[in-house]
Amino acid sequence: MGFDPRRWSSAAGPHRRQTVTSNVDALLAENDSLRRQVLQLKRQLDVLRQRSWSQHPSRQQHSSDAPRQQQREITPSVSTDQVERWGEALAHQQGWNTLRLNELEQLIDALNRASFHPHLNLQQRLDRLMPGLGADLFAATHKPVTKKRCAVLAAFALYGIRSREWLDEDPQRVVFELKSRQQSSQKNRRTRSDQRASDRNSQSYGRANKSSEFSVGEALLVLGLKRGASQDSIKKSYRRLVKQHHPDLGGSVDQFRKVNEAYQQLMMKG
Repeated sequence: MGFDPRRWSSAAGPHRRQTVTSNVDALLAENDSLRRQVLQLKRQLDVLRQRSWSQHPSRQQHSSDAPRQQQREITPSVSTDQVERWGEALAHQQGWNTLRLNELEQLIDALNRASFHPHLNLQQRLDRLMPGLGADLFAATHKPVTKKRCAVLAAFALYGIRSREWLDEDPQRVVFELKSRQQSSQKNRRTRSDQRASDRNSQSYGRANKSSEFSVGEALLVLGLKRGASQDSIKKSYRRLVKQHHPDLGGSVDQFRKVNEAYQQLMMKG
């Protein structure tokens, strides 16, 4: 099969063909040698390509991860400018002067303890709700923590992932709610002896002198309980309603506050 130049002839008829007498055998041998060298070079090229492809994906992955990392560094979920702007907006609202830095810090701790994960701090809580939110917030809140910055942190402790919406759209409501929570915390830190004295005075002088917002009957009604309910029943109802009305999950802030205050009232009575 194939063309053999040794059998080539320019004659038209078969009987006049002539055999080529040039050194064709040497040319064919050299051709075979070149073919083997080409095959060897192809094998070496395949090896080099395989090595290149094995290293290329890691470089490609690294190059694709780099923009995402840079984007996270460039566009945090909360920036320093936002924290400063929110703090200024809160400072211009009615009732701002009644807020105290140490009271806000204590309020943050109290809200953390009342959350689903009481062992977590505010940064850890926020990171669970939205990955990176807590870290970005605390990175944007430079030390020393001023009253304005602490008020922003307290707003995030109170409203969770909805905090940016409240701080942008209704800073007056934020100040009002922080003020209300601060006053409630001040009442709840009274000693049990003071509470007993207050209860005796309320029984003697009537409802107008009660220091708590709820009577026992009202507190039971808020928790959906009847008179004579055990402490276990009170705790179970409280845990159920806290999960239902928690602001971090889109619940009502006012209702969440009522549930907390009703529970504290009943437990102090117990």
